[in-house]
Amino acid sequence: MTAPDGTTAPADGTAGGATRQATPVTPGTPRRLDGWTPVYSGKVRDLYVPAPVAGSVGDAATLADTEHVLVVASDRVSAFDQVLEPGIPGKGALLTQLSLWWFAQLATVPNHLVDPTTASVSLPAQVRDRAMLVKPLDMFPVECVVRGYLVGSGWAEYREHGTVCGIPLPEGLSNGDRLPEPIYTPAYKAPLGEHDENISFERTVELVGTETASALRDRSLEIYRLASDVAEARGVILADTKFEFGADRATGEITLGDEVLTSDSSRFWDAEVYASGNRTQSFDKQIVRDWLSAHWDGTGEAPALPDDIVARTAARYRELIERLTAR
Repeated sequence: MTAPDGTTAPADGTAGGATRQATPVTPGTPRRLDGWTPVYSGKVRDLYVPAPVAGSVGDAATLADTEHVLVVASDRVSAFDQVLEPGIPGKGALLTQLSLWWFAQLATVPNHLVDPTTASVSLPAQVRDRAMLVKPLDMFPVECVVRGYLVGSGWAEYREHGTVCGIPLPEGLSNGDRLPEPIYTPAYKAPLGEHDENISFERTVELVGTETASALRDRSLEIYRLASDVAEARGVILADTKFEFGADRATGEITLGDEVLTSDSSRFWDAEVYASGNRTQSFDKQIVRDWLSAHWDGTGEAPALPDDIVARTAARYRELIERLTAR
């Protein structure tokens, strides 16, 4: 899927935002953190498990058997499945701040956060502003995408077929129009390095079963509506987003994992700008995608981002957080 253009955590079936088999630490270079062992590095996030206690006997914890996972958001930025240079200064801290804020707004929705003040492990000081302590989940191999507006790849498909991800829509809609009702358009989480694949609800049933597929759909639509109301009260439109869920290992409860409702996983618009007719200005890395589309043909190594593109992107990330959280 191409929109929203979020970066997901690993494919290993265990941690918050992880699915299927374990992936080695390769895409990034995780920093050394006292008391923690890096087990995964993705396009944006690095995962750690607690390191063995000095003098203890036995192997270190893995994502398959750990009680806690440290999720650290880097400043890396990706577009079109490429990790780009340079990163966006402060991006990891901003994404983490926004995720934590949204988890608090969605207090009625079970999530993977662990309170570091009551846990047996603590957040390392050097990444405290960009890290979340979470419990491992058995993740479902589905990205739960909800679209409330006709935009991006959905608009392209609608123009050609009158549908979005195979779902028929009314005639006469324009780019950026609000849909009559939000629609659920799941995607299959492909292994790292491959493109996610839009799938039907029926295919989701085949992957996770009827009961779970229905629960994922209903929970995603519920969260989207709750978040939309929160954003609209602050003059911000939530055009589309994606969620990732897993089963709590102890209870089996469907639990919200990964990041949530950030600039990387969602498309946000300024409501006032939208009302004026501008439906292209979003609070995310669209600036990066637009520049890359104009200066790179998709072959070979992507060019380095100019300083002004980096600065403008960072400013958009900051502006969204200020708009949402300043109450």
